[in-house]
Amino acid sequence: MYRWEITRAALAQRVFATIRTDSYDQAAGMADTLLSAGITTLEISLTTPFALEAVTTLVREVGDDAIIGAGTVLDAASARMAVDAGARFLAAPNLDAEVISTGHRYGIPVFPGAATVNEIVRSLELGADAVMLFPASAVGPEWLEDVRTALPQAPLLPTAGITPDSAPRWLAAGAVACGLGAPLVEGDRETVAKRVADLLDRIADHGE
Repeated sequence: MYRWEITRAALAQRVFATIRTDSYDQAAGMADTLLSAGITTLEISLTTPFALEAVTTLVREVGDDAIIGAGTVLDAASARMAVDAGARFLAAPNLDAEVISTGHRYGIPVFPGAATVNEIVRSLELGADAVMLFPASAVGPEWLEDVRTALPQAPLLPTAGITPDSAPRWLAAGAVACGLGAPLVEGDRETVAKRVADLLDRIADHGE
């Protein structure tokens, strides 16, 4: 797929999962649970041991049925390794121009992090495919709505502090998608599956 097609597919569901664990096995188990429950986009944080191996395995297993990316990609070296591992997108809590240029060199969308209006604008100037609002817990949906009033062209992805209950409010405020971590994946397989189904239903009811 072209970069714009990957971006569109990655954000189509309007939520994406962030997996950040203490082991490869935990990451693989969480990914399997989320994908089986219906999540179509997830990222494996590079803070997870053997994260790149997990990315490679998941990409091979899911093919085009889901979009698997790498998260916490802080520099160009990590970006290149993530691309080589098969990541379909790169995400980060920070803004690094070389991460964006590395991803784009190989046709991979990049979602850098931003915490201020200046950083959002700079991300757009550097060609970010979408901008992760990080940490979302430091602001709120009202802040995002105000920013979108001034910057309606900014595709914003709030993450960190988003819960299944609050995600619809962020989407209503103008977020193109929300990133959810621990609040989405906590619990056993049945609990997570029900939580995901409820979230996707609420988003569908909310509309585009």
